[in-house]
Amino acid sequence: MENIYNKFAGQSVERLAALSDGIFAFAMTLLVLDLRVPAAELIRTDQDLWRGLVALSPQIIMYLMSFLTLGIFWIGQQTQLNHLDRSARSLSWMHLVFLFAVTLIPFSTHLLAEFSTYRIALLFYWFNIALLGGSLYLTWDCAIGLDLLKADMPHGISEAIKRRVVVAQSLYACGALLCVFNTHWSIAFIVVAQLYYAIAPRIGRRKN
Repeated sequence: MENIYNKFAGQSVERLAALSDGIFAFAMTLLVLDLRVPAAELIRTDQDLWRGLVALSPQIIMYLMSFLTLGIFWIGQQTQLNHLDRSARSLSWMHLVFLFAVTLIPFSTHLLAEFSTYRIALLFYWFNIALLGGSLYLTWDCAIGLDLLKADMPHGISEAIKRRVVVAQSLYACGALLCVFNTHWSIAFIVVAQLYYAIAPRIGRRKN
């Protein structure tokens, strides 16, 4: 009986996509809740308000960086789901591990925003990204192993998905290593890498 249950449980790609969309939306919303307007009792002039907004710039940068992070990984997961013919119980659980990493992003973002000069905070944020990338790679590898991909999937898509994850994670690791010199260099490198992936989605695509 247990084998029958495992065979048919968790096969709906649509339900998995719906759960993922909800968790991503909630995590993205939580990010902005860490932004606080300057205290009204400290604002008397436009200059005071401007200085208060400038003081918020580290939190704003962290918000933008993590929003980009979640956007990139949401697109990555949706790309995978769009090429699945069906899901499976084991694959659904692997996607839940990926979604667990998504729920950690607001915490790791807040930690880095509060302690941006500390290497531990930067490395924890990088570990969060590594967990996202590693679990996303393994979900695709699992889908291939279970033969869950659509029969009409274009040639080369599978390799492109894997290559994109590997290259991105390599760049993030390089960014994390820069914290040996300065954590702000790491943050800047990660932001640039994310902007590149957001603006140039055809990375890794072979030229004709």
